Amino acid sequence: MTRFRCYLLLAAILICCLVTTACDNTASVPPLTSDATILAFGDSLTYGTGAAEAESYPAVLARLTGHRVVNAGVPGEISATGVQRLPEMLDRERPALLILCHGGNDLLNRLDQRQMADNLRTMIKAARERGVAVVLVAVPSLGITLKPPPLYQELATEFSIPIESKALPRILGKRSLKSDQIHPNAAGYRLLAEALDELLKRSGALPR
Repeated sequence: MTRFRCYLLLAAILICCLVTTACDNTASVPPLTSDATILAFGDSLTYGTGAAEAESYPAVLARLTGHRVVNAGVPGEISATGVQRLPEMLDRERPALLILCHGGNDLLNRLDQRQMADNLRTMIKAARERGVAVVLVAVPSLGITLKPPPLYQELATEFSIPIESKALPRILGKRSLKSDQIHPNAAGYRLLAEALDELLKRSGALPR
């Protein structure tokens, strides 16, 4: 290989590295220790409505990561109730990481999204005050596009935390991945768990 071709190859490698770095702007999370607990907090999407207990996304994520994942999902819960419930869960379980997937029932009941954002913000702050890292899961509004409200990305940017915003719209937009109009089935929950596992690896919480 000529020297010129070597230079071209090195330049191409450098450009690829720069593009990859620019595209992957996932916020970082401290690496989880081997005995770290993950708290999955939310409503029926976390609980696993529509699938068996062992098929919920927290149960699948536990098997994928090898970490203890506490399923703290309560079907039907709105974010205002989540604000009241979360501190006790954080103090009891002492997780290293909180996966916050909340707000779906606020959206279904057409509650004030500004108040919903404030409630999610309060939950993120409650975790941060205890030294707990946070990952946010964006829940889509029901409609033709199944797009999550902008408030999720705004909160992720405000707190510089990783966000998974594509998995649920993709799952809930495909009939074969749903148990009903608003809940995944076992296959859907597995895809959500796999998306979160990948996000945790990209953020540095888990090794690749």
